[in-house]
Amino acid sequence: MTGTSVEVTSPVDGRLVGTVPDQPSTQVADVVAGLRGAQPAWEALDVAGRTRWLVSYRAWLLDHGDELNRILQSETGKPWAEASLELPAIIDQLNYYLAIAPGLLKDERPRPHGLLTATKRQLLVRRPHAVVGNITPWNFPLALSLADSLPALIAGAAVVVKPSELTPLTVAAAIGGWDEIGAPPVFACVTGLGATGAAVVDAVDYVQFTGSTRTGKLIAQRAGERLVPYSLELGGKDAMLVLADADLERAANAAVWGGFANAGQMCTSVERVYVEAPVYEEFVGLVADKTRELRVGDDAGDYTSDVGPLVASGQVDIVGRHVQEALAAGAKALVGGNRGEGPGNFFEPTVLVDVDETMACVREETFGPTLPIMKVADADEAVRRANDSPYGLSAVVFSRDAERAESVARRLDAGAVNINDVFANLFTLPLPMSGWKQSGIGARYGEHGLLKFCRTQAIVSARLAPKRELQWYPYTRARGTVIRRATRFLGARDLRRRLGG
Repeated sequence: MTGTSVEVTSPVDGRLVGTVPDQPSTQVADVVAGLRGAQPAWEALDVAGRTRWLVSYRAWLLDHGDELNRILQSETGKPWAEASLELPAIIDQLNYYLAIAPGLLKDERPRPHGLLTATKRQLLVRRPHAVVGNITPWNFPLALSLADSLPALIAGAAVVVKPSELTPLTVAAAIGGWDEIGAPPVFACVTGLGATGAAVVDAVDYVQFTGSTRTGKLIAQRAGERLVPYSLELGGKDAMLVLADADLERAANAAVWGGFANAGQMCTSVERVYVEAPVYEEFVGLVADKTRELRVGDDAGDYTSDVGPLVASGQVDIVGRHVQEALAAGAKALVGGNRGEGPGNFFEPTVLVDVDETMACVREETFGPTLPIMKVADADEAVRRANDSPYGLSAVVFSRDAERAESVARRLDAGAVNINDVFANLFTLPLPMSGWKQSGIGARYGEHGLLKFCRTQAIVSARLAPKRELQWYPYTRARGTVIRRATRFLGARDLRRRLGG
């Protein structure tokens, strides 16, 4: 940071790639106040009116895709194949929400549930939270900033995004596109350090946070003090279970991609692998061979690298500590195990064996390119050890027996389980992505990914309007007797009790 600016540097070589303002709480409050003032007119547009602006914004994102990808690569160091994947994922999500929004957000008129309410007209209305605050991390800056912001806008909320101070440039550029198309002023970006994010939590009506469990707990505490709702997508220590009847070639390919994609900087990265004993040696050999083939380094857009650097230099220290502590305790690194040579936040993709749950590399979230592999006697042991974790975001099961794989999946304490696949649940949009245990509260995707930004309002009106309802004042013995007998008759389900016997 320099003065009131935050410097953004490349994790590839440390060069300065841009600066953004470190906005104080007063500026955040002003931004939110402006959004709050514009939100009622945005909500009044209804779904069709808001959809027209989102369609224009989709066109802008597609037209500026290469530019956004280059900015994203400059501040994250991602290989081009990964840097260019975030925008297509967002477009797919936007199309999904635009398709389901008219049906989900329309008013509902439930039928009376019984005779006591037969004379009441019931209306369920969904109203958006006025201003949604979306605080996002550095591992997928574009995808995670828009994944929740766009459905919130469709719902009728105004949105302020606070991106990570390590990767704010892409987010600021993308949200700048909203202004370029002349859309209503209901989508804004604020930049800065932790105090800026705290100011967002203190100002908005709904908090969406994606990041570490430690920070998520602090946000939940503050949101609870303010009695504003929130959704938290937090850390993970995802387990992969490889059963003896698995397709080992596919399982090994999945483990390598699941463990090292985005340099392991995914909350859903495969961070632990449990393999049944009969296929352990063969599986480990396949994984080690495939890991050795990975190309680590800078990729200027020509697909010359598979694994890039870690975005945060401090994360390199965490990965290094996990690996070194494991080696000191008797583990072996079949591949990798060292920091990259030269400048940048590189760490070699590392395959670890002879590890167990006493080691940090198995117990704590690493968020880096490590893959600890452990031998188990059977599926029961694999499930028991996989569940022995404070995290429960997602998991993976490999088996050729579909029925057995699903049975194992149902026993895992995780919000999502992929069978014979990895990361698939991130793209199956009708299903929610939700973390169990220390991995979060709430969900994104699915119907909930849109409806969570809405408040439900119940409107009840009288079809018949006599001067006085039977249960109103004054209370009398005659009326009380009628009410008591009527409610007993309607509530009971056998003749004796209906007749008061």
